[in-house]
Amino acid sequence: MDDLPTEDLSNRLKTAVLVLADGSVYHGEGIGATGEAVGEICFNTAMTGYQEILTDPSYAGQIITFTFPHIGNVGTNREDMESATPAARGFVVREPVPAPSNWRSEHSLEDWAKDQGLIGISGVDTRRLTRHIRAHGAPNGVIAHDRAGQFDLPALVEKARTWPGLHGMELARDVSTSTPYPWQETLWQREGGYGRLDQARAHIVAVDFGIKRNILRNLASAGARVTVVPAETSFTEIMALAPDAVFLSNGPGDPAATAGYALPMIKDLIASGLPVFGICLGHQILGLALGGRTVKMQQGHRGANHPVKDIESGRVSITAMNHGFAVAKDNLAEQGVAITQLSLFDGTICALKAKDGRIFSVQQHPEASPGPQDNFDLFSRFVDQAASASQT
Repeated sequence: MDDLPTEDLSNRLKTAVLVLADGSVYHGEGIGATGEAVGEICFNTAMTGYQEILTDPSYAGQIITFTFPHIGNVGTNREDMESATPAARGFVVREPVPAPSNWRSEHSLEDWAKDQGLIGISGVDTRRLTRHIRAHGAPNGVIAHDRAGQFDLPALVEKARTWPGLHGMELARDVSTSTPYPWQETLWQREGGYGRLDQARAHIVAVDFGIKRNILRNLASAGARVTVVPAETSFTEIMALAPDAVFLSNGPGDPAATAGYALPMIKDLIASGLPVFGICLGHQILGLALGGRTVKMQQGHRGANHPVKDIESGRVSITAMNHGFAVAKDNLAEQGVAITQLSLFDGTICALKAKDGRIFSVQQHPEASPGPQDNFDLFSRFVDQAASASQT
């Protein structure tokens, strides 16, 4: 029997490039929008949830390399957006994006990315690129898509080299809401889609440093009426809303830069007696407010399979993570702050507790989206604290 004919991909027009600051060039085929975008190149190991990842505001300023080769299989839809528009600057995949096959799909990844102004490249050896990042750290880079395949590579290298990078960069203002708004939508269910909060047990003010919608849905599903406020909201403005507790959200950029305006507000919250819960960037800024410091990681943690050990119980949870900065271990004990969880990958801090548990935070994303749901109970625990505070 004759062999079936196969397509020679090597002869296809290379319509996109990924150029790193060290001069490395990766050729491939363009996906989505045309043009150029500069950012930090990172990688995410999750096998599912590419739309949630691309719309997570924590990825502002970054170009995401997906290590799982098949991205785009289930298409895209309006319900899986974690924010109104993608926060990432671009994305890199191994295989060409396929036609979607899923009952919830509304658009292909290709068409969706084009509509959203998001630049992608396929046909890249993502294993090689990931090894490069692991060995040398997350580099600056430029992703470019031109249908004619015409690129000024020296200019793109120079653009990558001169971009300042995320260290010292404040990005939370760019992705935060400009005005306060209420939130009562609950988690998605197979029958009926998203629900709505029936009866609130507490009122929580969520400070938006780049908040994901599924964090808000988890808070509402746990019984909280939520008011979302901009990143630069003052302590006085928060207290005027009469919260029972305050949530500090995830977000992008260097936590030390965001702390420049957020730290006074958070320190006043700590002194107020209200319960405070922080996730991701909120965890990092809370660590700074409690007397710690933050450091830039070489490659960061981004994926849906990160093992975290709870020091008190010994329980190990598989978690979703997305961060390139971490809270350093020094100085915390002197400030009366307990480290309650550690990463089993590299021993970095994954959770903090202070003020007898009234103040707590996690580096992980317990709302998953995508990822495991081992720690959904953190939201119930926080709302329980808020409900108790409302009765005192």
